[in-house]
Amino acid sequence: MENNFDWLEYEKSAIEKGYKSICGVDEAGRGPLAGPVCAAAVILPYDTIIEGVNDSKKLSEKKREALFDVITAKAVAYSIAFATVEEIEEYNILNATMLAMKRAVEGLEVKADYAMIDGNRLPQLDIPSEYIIKGDAKSMSIASASILAKVTRDRLLYKYAEEYPEYMFDKHKGYGTKAHIEALKKYGPTPFHRKSFLKKILK
Repeated sequence: MENNFDWLEYEKSAIEKGYKSICGVDEAGRGPLAGPVCAAAVILPYDTIIEGVNDSKKLSEKKREALFDVITAKAVAYSIAFATVEEIEEYNILNATMLAMKRAVEGLEVKADYAMIDGNRLPQLDIPSEYIIKGDAKSMSIASASILAKVTRDRLLYKYAEEYPEYMFDKHKGYGTKAHIEALKKYGPTPFHRKSFLKKILK
């Protein structure tokens, strides 16, 4: 945790506007060559700081796994949703990401009345929302959602690795590493690959 840094600045601002049930939303998996995009929405109890929470990219896998259990235990509500590889191909990755975020917010068992979205675009929601650029490094709720999305997606890629061990999905999580690209050229794409992402690789 950074000293003199208010992880709840945006949550407090929303509360001051009169909102009571505020969710943070983030995604994982926009950049990989394989697998769905995953989004999470998290509503934390008022004034909650979870020690160790940060942008998921700054945390080790072991730390993210441990925090996943803490966040899900402490949250008022959380929801995790996907947009499939087929939806990424049909709608493009940006629109599929917005779809996953929308599903995550709408899947909350305790309904949110305000959403804070990581990034610079908003999904189509039926509640007021704001986007926060680099929100996963500024908001406790968004950082928590970032961890849930990342851990959930990584767990899915471990299952892919069991099915297709030659691709080593457990190592690169679908990202375009040298080993992943070499496997693609040797074995061709799996059903989990995003074909539109492979055009420059598999000429």
